[in-house]
Amino acid sequence: MLRRCKVLVAVGCISVSAAGCSVNEVIKAEETELQVASSPVEESLLLDIGIVEFDAGVPDSNDPEDSGVYSEIRNAEARYIPYHLKQTLQGTGHWGAVRVIPSREAFTDITVSGQIEESDGEFVSIDITVEDAKGETWYTRKYETQTGVSSYSPNRDRRQDPYQKVFNDIANDIYAYVTQIEPGDVQRIRQVSELKFFKDMSPLAYSDYLETNENGITSVVRLPAENDPAVDRLRQIRERDRLVVDTLNEHYANFYYGIAIPYHDWRKTSREESVNYRQVKRSATLQTLMGVAVLAGSVAMDTDSSSSSKRRMQRSIQHIGINQGVETIFAGFTRRKEAKMHVEAIKELSESFGSEAAPMVIEVQGEQRRLTGTAASQYEDWRRLLRNIYEAETGFSESVDVGSPARSSDPAG
Repeated sequence: MLRRCKVLVAVGCISVSAAGCSVNEVIKAEETELQVASSPVEESLLLDIGIVEFDAGVPDSNDPEDSGVYSEIRNAEARYIPYHLKQTLQGTGHWGAVRVIPSREAFTDITVSGQIEESDGEFVSIDITVEDAKGETWYTRKYETQTGVSSYSPNRDRRQDPYQKVFNDIANDIYAYVTQIEPGDVQRIRQVSELKFFKDMSPLAYSDYLETNENGITSVVRLPAENDPAVDRLRQIRERDRLVVDTLNEHYANFYYGIAIPYHDWRKTSREESVNYRQVKRSATLQTLMGVAVLAGSVAMDTDSSSSSKRRMQRSIQHIGINQGVETIFAGFTRRKEAKMHVEAIKELSESFGSEAAPMVIEVQGEQRRLTGTAASQYEDWRRLLRNIYEAETGFSESVDVGSPARSSDPAG
């Protein structure tokens, strides 16, 4: 279970003539310093990392009104969190290329996958699994934290996500693991990753270069000759494949920056509700109930006193109480409306991401091939195109140019 940070809470509830109940909570969130390379790492020891879209962790029976878990938010987080993790890992200087990958077909040295267990703006809990190209699971671990009172402050360091401790912990742990691996093993991971790509392109030619045991661990049986022209051509193809993934990462980047504001606002609003009313499922519901109670009590107040001064005082108190009750009810409605507004904004952006990515135009043999659909489907079509050309023995000779992918300037044309 997540160890909750120490909290200092001060609650004041005063008479109906004042503003109502106030909750002041002071939370000092834990921080983790990100370990950054002090000097450049030798290129032969740099491993590439691919981060697969996370599992949103929303059960089929989920009721958002009861659980507070919105599938629209979680589906957005399943893409937002991997991209921010990519940025964190990339900033350490410990790795080669770090990419968000549309599927596990994008062969890479290290694969990071995850499932979101909890994320409500205040608490986050994510299960992370890290594997290498050989099929070795480095570890599976739960990462969690509680945001602090200043996590959403406008004066905070905007480069630091409110969940930054989790990202730093993941980055530090992956680095700590790789430092325990011998340089020779690092090289073998790179070799397996490359040969898996070769085998995917040409199964007949490269099927006997790798061997996978009953535990699913792949090892190198033999290596192709470095002066083999086929090896050089396949490495060129792999570079083009990486360029396609890099281009698709622009799509993830656009989504990441596109939802940044509504997602920040939703987390901030959600956290405020959680902090102010921990004993109820939703703060808006509590506010509404409080308003109804105050309003009902004020209306029921006996103002038919025999004393005119007392009667005037009671009517004044009743008027204040009614106003307060109405304001409290509307405050509850407003907060609920704000939260739903953020959810709808994120839902719209998520649906746009999930339905279709920007079309990608790839030039092969002087001909342009247009890839459309989702990021995953575009990548699937690209890999199919590579295999078809290779299998037809029409290409990847020195005279064939597999052009670098580029976004179409005219999405409709």
